[in-house]
Amino acid sequence: MFLGLLLLFPLLGQAASPGPPAAPKAPAQASTETATANPAATFAQAQGLVDRGQFDEGISLLRQLQARDPKTKGLNREFGVAYYKHSDFMSAAGYLQQELQEDPSDSEATQLLGLSYYFSGKPAQAVPLLEKVNSWYPSANVDASYVLGICYIQLRNYDQARKAFAAMYGVKPDSAPAYLFAARMLLREEFDPIAEHYAKQAIAIDPKLPLAHYFLGELYLYKSRIPESIEQFQQELVLDPAHAPTYYKLADAYTRVMKWDDAERLLQRSIWLDSTASGPYILMGKVLLNKGEPNLAVRTLKHALQMDPNNYITHHLLGESYRALGEAQQASDELKLAGQLESKQ
Repeated sequence: MFLGLLLLFPLLGQAASPGPPAAPKAPAQASTETATANPAATFAQAQGLVDRGQFDEGISLLRQLQARDPKTKGLNREFGVAYYKHSDFMSAAGYLQQELQEDPSDSEATQLLGLSYYFSGKPAQAVPLLEKVNSWYPSANVDASYVLGICYIQLRNYDQARKAFAAMYGVKPDSAPAYLFAARMLLREEFDPIAEHYAKQAIAIDPKLPLAHYFLGELYLYKSRIPESIEQFQQELVLDPAHAPTYYKLADAYTRVMKWDDAERLLQRSIWLDSTASGPYILMGKVLLNKGEPNLAVRTLKHALQMDPNNYITHHLLGESYRALGEAQQASDELKLAGQLESKQ
């Protein structure tokens, strides 16, 4: 119910921490006695301050209310929410635990406590709470399924992770797509051997599953297992000969073994299918440079820069192309800019 927005709060809280200039602080400083005499008004003021990123001011208001009446109903909940948005997950967990002792049916507190444990690196404590959330909203709470799946991965419970991701995407837990979804999440969490195993399991269940061979090709390319990568991309093209990214990735694999003509041919096909992606143009520039065609490389790389002006790899290749053409100043400018952009990134 609330989880989709709540997952963003830590990031939003950090980004908004400076807050607006000065005007929003006035309500927290004005009529403090009136606010603390009215818990609902205090909660509303505190929530407004926290939502604007003024965490210390909002929590200070709650402290004033706590000093007046430590047993104010809902106080632990408000503290928990405020600290969660402030990305102080340990403090948030302490207050949310107390809130659930007072009101075990508080669904938002349950979600936030599970997330607080997750962000605090305590997946074992997060799991039962997030399982409860999923039981309440089995089809609607996509974010809860994702976080629960990641917790299971961290606990090495891969089959339960697969089931969580299957629920997230609305597929059967023992289906080929469920194994492929789990493989992608496992790779993202750097569980490479298990990811490979699950992708192979997906293909064993359904040999024609779209993008399963493509995933293995990406994995092998990342691991510099080039012959295996090429084989997987080729198998993907048999299943889907109109998938532009497969031509691009297969071309990338061929550049690793310096098969420049094969790479160029595949990149042309990728670009004809999808001219909106900058990656194939950048790689084409590299291929043309290595084939001794710096003029064509410059034209291609300039086009790539129109699509992605701050890509340091493009500027570096353009500098190398200018150097091959004997244009020393332009080469120096591009290589310098490439270094600056790389440092920033």
